[in-house]
This record gives sequence, structure tokens and C-alpha cells, in this order.
Amino acid sequence: MSDFLDKLRTLVPADRIVTDPDVISSYARDQAAWAPVGTAAALVRAGSTEDVRNVVAVCAEHGVPVVPRGAGTGVCGGANALDGCVLLSLETMTEIVEINEAERLAVVQPGVVNDVLRQACAERGLWYPPDPSSAPWSTIGGNVATNAGGLCCVKYGVTRDYVLAVEAVVGRGEVVRLGRRTAKGVAGYDLCGLMVGSEGTLGVITEVTVRLRGARAPERTIVGYFDTLQDAGEAVAKVTAAGLMPSALELVDRHVLEAVDAWRNMGLSADANVLLLARSDQPGEAGEAEADAMVRLFEEAGATWSARSTDEDEAEALFAARRLSHQALERLGSLLTEDVCVPRGLLPEMLSRVEAAAAENDTRIANVAHAGDGNLHPVIIIPPGDDAARVRAERAFDQIIAGAIALGGTIAGEHGIGLLKRRGLRDELDPAVIAMHHAVKNALDPAGIFNPGKVFG
Repeated sequence: MSDFLDKLRTLVPADRIVTDPDVISSYARDQAAWAPVGTAAALVRAGSTEDVRNVVAVCAEHGVPVVPRGAGTGVCGGANALDGCVLLSLETMTEIVEINEAERLAVVQPGVVNDVLRQACAERGLWYPPDPSSAPWSTIGGNVATNAGGLCCVKYGVTRDYVLAVEAVVGRGEVVRLGRRTAKGVAGYDLCGLMVGSEGTLGVITEVTVRLRGARAPERTIVGYFDTLQDAGEAVAKVTAAGLMPSALELVDRHVLEAVDAWRNMGLSADANVLLLARSDQPGEAGEAEADAMVRLFEEAGATWSARSTDEDEAEALFAARRLSHQALERLGSLLTEDVCVPRGLLPEMLSRVEAAAAENDTRIANVAHAGDGNLHPVIIIPPGDDAARVRAERAFDQIIAGAIALGGTIAGEHGIGLLKRRGLRDELDPAVIAMHHAVKNALDPAGIFNPGKVFG
């Protein structure tokens, strides 16, 4: 390892290489509290594509694993250190290289924070839609690595729908450009799309070209209170069956509302066990009709109260509570966060299975969801130091995964696989399909150094 570090220091500026164990440990894991963590040999804060290329080349030569990381906001252990690895942080690569208004695209380095890009685009009358709850902190590189979604993905899609091209360091240090800047392009396989959601297992992304939209129209907010998760799920199913296309449709249960109230004193939990938040950005009379239709469908599904919000500040506060849910729940104990996704019409059944897993395992599960596209984030809460509760929580976690697969869903809607969901991935995919993934991995990572052990193990 000393020979490796000596070689690395000849190629990468010394101030970008960190060997202090205390500093390294602060970069060693993401937000997955229970995922295993190794001891890295070094941390490199890359400042350029050339830095990344040199790190990868030296690691390939010496057989040292490379674990890329952005802001560390993941919840599956995908950025966790491996013994003897190099943690390759892209946090200082924060340049917005280009915002092209005519072509409606932006070119950014991977360390650009999602909200920073969104604000820069807004100043030009443009919009970058993917908006994960971690948008104030998570980076575009990390969003691409996990194919992040967000509140508006029910109508506008996820990160993959906006990535036109990437620059990446692959293989033994080759720098490649994948994708295109044009509106269309079918020259060869979609290798750019392959990099999206690959969690750093196929290479290190050093630049991203994303598609932009024009500034979005003003939104109308619809609120529904429900007594049960099943009633709220039925409302979502009705909205889907009616062919409506809300720009957001989010579910928040009492556990979350109470946690947010305890933290921020917002008074949200006084009137509802489950809250549905919807938005419509259709212009003119079409938007009015869509909003009115959602109010009616909420009522038909059993809402105890449903209305269009006439107070923009109130509407923003409700969506702020949705975004603050994970931080508020963290104050209650360790969290194990699910990310299952099922067909939208089966959302009520999946919510019932989550409640059954909680009851069977005597486990507290808070529910938040991108309900409009069937993407649930049950958050299992474990009191500090309670080992028995941890065992029960892990059992509930596995039951929720099994329930999603049984309903024709998937174990990961937008958070990725990392370390925590490798077993579930084997349950979801056929052996022949897993073999195809291994073949791709071996072809693009011949030295076996890119985030080994993650996703497929």
C-alpha cells in the first residue's frame, strides 16, 4: 500500500490526498446506519477529470478498489468504504460548465448540488425537474448514480429521463464521453443510460449533460385528510384510474406528522392520521378542472376533509413538512428506509402489507410516499441501543421487500441497491438476468475496482 500511495502522490496534487484516519472516517459511510463499513486506505478529493483518471489508473494497476462518493446522502450503503479502498470524493467538482438556453440543456460537474443547478436554471427561465427530498444537499453525480426521482417525478420522470450525456472514467483509466447533445440519437447501444443508476460500479462520472424544460406553470395545491392508509391509497388509485396527471401526489402518515410537529411545531398532526398532498400545474381551465376532480376523488375514497389550498404559504409549509420527514424521524432513533415501488393500482394493498409487517414485528414504521407513482418509503424506526428491536426491524424490512415483489413491484424505486438490498435484488431478478449484469460489469470494469461488492455483491 505504501508503494501505491507513493505512486498516487506523483500523479495527484498532495493537498487532494488525505490519509488522516479521522478525516477519512468522516467520509466512510452514507446515511445507511446499519450497512457495513470498511477502513479506507486514503481519501482523494478530486478536483478534475484528470485527477479521477489518475486515481483510477493507479488503482487498476495495484488492484485497489475505488469507491466514488458525492454528498453521502444515500440510504443504502452504496458509498460506504471497503477495506483498503480509495474513497474518491467528487464534492469539489462544482462547476456549472454551461447552461444553454437555446438547446435547453446544462453541462455540470458531478459535485454540483441539485438545488444549486435548479436555481441557476430558474434564473434563465429554465427548469431542471428531478427534485429528490435531499435536493438542498445531494449532488447531481449522486443523483445520476442512483437515478434519483423526487416529488414531481409522477408527471415529469426521474433523473434518467434528463441525462443526455456523461463524461466518465472507466476501465483502467480511459476517459470516455457517452450520449449526445441532440434531441435524438441511436448511434450504438445506450451506454449513457447504462451509467445512470449504476451506483459507481461501472466507472466514475466526471461530467453530466442534462435536458432542461421551460419554466413551470404555477401550481394549485390539493389537500386531503384520511383516517387510514388504505383510504389514502384508494384515493391515489382513483386519481390514476381517472387518467389525471398531477404534478405531485405525496402521502405522509401520522408518525411523520407528529415527528415534524415535535421538531418544528407546525401543528400538522392535529387533524389527520394520513395526509395526501397533490398539485396540478395544468394551465387555465384544464388545471381548475383537474384540481376540482382530485378534491372529488379524495372525498369519494373516504377523505374526512379535502379542499384546494387558497393560502400559498400554507401549501408550501405542507410540502416542506414532506421534505423534512427523514430529518424529523432521525430524531426518534436509527432508521431503516425502504424504497419499494408497486403498480399504482395496488398501492392500497402494499400499504396494508406495510402495516401488517409493523404489527407482526412490533415495529414502528412511518410512511411517506411518492404515492402518485407507487413509490413507497416506509421508514422503520429503532430506539437507540435496542438490539431486539433491530432484529424485528430487519425482519419487517425483508417482509416489505417480499410483499413488493409479490405484487409485481420492485425493491428500489429511486434509492438504489448499495449494500442493504443485495439479497432482495437476487429475489427480484432471474438468474439469467443477473448473469447479464455480471457480464456488463466484467466488460466495463476488467480490473474489478469500481465499488466492488455493491449492488450485486
